[in-house]
Amino acid sequence: MKLTTISAVVAAALLASCSPTQTAEPAASATVQDARHPVSGLEVVPLTVTSGTKSHAFQVEIARTGEQQSRGLMFREQLGPNEGMIFPYNPPRNAGFWMKDTPLPLDIIFIGPDGRIMNIAANTQPQSTDTVYSDGPASLILEIPGGRAAELGIGPGDRVEW
Repeated sequence: MKLTTISAVVAAALLASCSPTQTAEPAASATVQDARHPVSGLEVVPLTVTSGTKSHAFQVEIARTGEQQSRGLMFREQLGPNEGMIFPYNPPRNAGFWMKDTPLPLDIIFIGPDGRIMNIAANTQPQSTDTVYSDGPASLILEIPGGRAAELGIGPGDRVEW
């Protein structure tokens, strides 16, 4: 009887050591597995920013839930030049974002209920706990790689559609 108990304990320990574990570390990049669901598991949709006569196309992940929005692009080490993440708010609200646990510089673009860019926190400092704010109630926040907005000539007043 003792041998059976010891064997059962050893077998349980071996099984536990072979079981997959949940880690606190997220995926290292935003590499897309398919066009609609990246490694994050979030839905990906097209988004267009219109600056005068120019249009700029992005593929963005949608952070819809509070949990998804709290996580955002934390821990991401890669983001393509035409990739990003959006945070829709209904109803619109004054928004503040920080870069804690985010190793990439980002342009955080605050969009008003009229679909126009209110303000941009450009090239935010990775890992910073300083908060950047919208200039008024935002219905959407768009995060893209840091410096990309300036590179494309995107600025306040431009129209965002998704």
